[in-house]
Amino acid sequence: MSLFSFKKPKTNLTPILPEQIYEMGKLELRDIIAPSALRVSPKNINLGEKMARTLFVISYPRYLNEDWFSPIINLDKVFNVAIFIHPIDSALVLRQLQKKVAEVQSQIDTKAEKGFVRDPMLDIAYEDIETLRDQLQQAREKIFNVGVYITIYGENEEELNRTESEIKSILDSKLVYLKPALFQQDDGFRTIIPTGEDILGVNQMLNSSPLSSLFPFISFDLTSNKGILYGVNRHNSSLVLFDRFSLENYNSVIFAKSGSGKSYTTKLEILRSLMFGTDVIVIDPEREYEFLADAVGGRYFNISLTSEHHINPFDLPFPREDESPADVLRSNIINLVGLMRIMLGGLSPEEDSIIDNAISETYALKDITASTDFTNKPAPLLSDLELVLAGMEGGESLAQRLAKYTQGTWSGFLNRPTNVDINKQFVVFSVRDMEDELKPVAMYIVMHHIWNTVRRNLKKRLLVIDEAWWMMKAEDTASFLFSLVKRGRKYFLGVATITQDVGDFLKSPYGTPIITNSSIQILLKQSPASIDLVQTTFNLTDEEKYLLLESNVGEGIFFAGLKRVAIKIIASYTEDQIITSDPSQLLAIKKAKADFKNSEK
Repeated sequence: MSLFSFKKPKTNLTPILPEQIYEMGKLELRDIIAPSALRVSPKNINLGEKMARTLFVISYPRYLNEDWFSPIINLDKVFNVAIFIHPIDSALVLRQLQKKVAEVQSQIDTKAEKGFVRDPMLDIAYEDIETLRDQLQQAREKIFNVGVYITIYGENEEELNRTESEIKSILDSKLVYLKPALFQQDDGFRTIIPTGEDILGVNQMLNSSPLSSLFPFISFDLTSNKGILYGVNRHNSSLVLFDRFSLENYNSVIFAKSGSGKSYTTKLEILRSLMFGTDVIVIDPEREYEFLADAVGGRYFNISLTSEHHINPFDLPFPREDESPADVLRSNIINLVGLMRIMLGGLSPEEDSIIDNAISETYALKDITASTDFTNKPAPLLSDLELVLAGMEGGESLAQRLAKYTQGTWSGFLNRPTNVDINKQFVVFSVRDMEDELKPVAMYIVMHHIWNTVRRNLKKRLLVIDEAWWMMKAEDTASFLFSLVKRGRKYFLGVATITQDVGDFLKSPYGTPIITNSSIQILLKQSPASIDLVQTTFNLTDEEKYLLLESNVGEGIFFAGLKRVAIKIIASYTEDQIITSDPSQLLAIKKAKADFKNSEK
């Protein structure tokens, strides 16, 4: 007799129908949203490449503040919160409270009979129970079983532990205590997903008042009692009202791709700042602020080689009471050496020293020295520096290189006395018609002239530098811009830096320091090519990254200090007509003006 027997396998000759083949290969929604793999451990659950951990609240203090849950909701982490609220019949609760109050009263009486000191904890418990009974009987309160569950996510267990410690430290300070769902992570995760099932079932009894403090839709807002309206909070539709001059510094940066509304946002802030008495000065590289200057009665200076407006870079500011003339002169000489580096395409150490000495001698020819009073003396011109260099040993070649700025067409802008008066609430310097090669030079000179004016008298001012990447192309102009950002606060000056070329701006060693020294940061719609750089620079979450990619014109993220909100820039119809940069709208406005003039004739 054989120990083994073999049977011929049965063959299924039933053909598979086409409908069955289709059903086998059909992709369903659960196939798309399901993780590639799932593993449950006592303390975590692995969802593909991510790890999750569910925590639950086990204890509350006697009183809960109305905003105790706000720090958790606004935590810059990826997590889910599930709140389950199960109503309890008030009659059942009243019977339980009646028994409880009898027990507490019995304990109080027993201690009193034995001559023990009164226990304040029992007295407080008795008062709380009686108060709650009264409120339940008068239908002013209801009782609920409440479960609060938080699921945190991370790349590894170490990241989960850090996030858990952070959340616990926040809630521990409020006497609210959490525990992980040990050996129940599967139930915890199924509780947190939006199916409405409280599978974990860890509940605490809360009445209506403390329960209302759990209202989850709490987010940071930037609504203050003073300041200007920047826009609307896209999360809760509250108004973003803010005063830049209330922060530790008054600077701001705006980054956005072309056509995303950065100039529109800036002009709206300018218009509203003017209403509150702030002086505004704009460096305009594209002639976008001319109409706004006309509308508000400001001054508009077109800086070009053929312009009638001139700025002499050798002008000196009046020394303030806390400054010595020697320091003012020395600072201006240093700035002029930086200007010469830009104009002459760089200087060797020897040439740098020659230029420094030549500038000092040029001032001395006009009797301007560290020991003289130069407040009412005319400043030298660039041609005076050329003459001094021509007579100095080693300065002949520098004089020849400088000649193109003192003779011919290039001399019209630089080699003339200053005839620009910026004593107006709104002033615009346009450099659109300046040759690209000279734009950094023009912007440096204009900013230097503005800085001298700002130092002269203390006043609330805003300096707007549009397309600031022009300034970042040369190290000396970038360095000067950074010095304005650093020192502006002492002179009540806020510097608003605006650019669309994030890459060029951050290539400069001064790019990141300018951002970190700006208390207000506005990010509007970004291009896919630059979004990763923006995310790294501003430490954005993935959700904020995709928000910037998907935003419409005038939408983005507003940072002020430690707060950040998703914002939508809004303007009234009248404001929109003044500040718009849309070519179709501008043509329509011009046509309406022309029609109005023709009708008057």
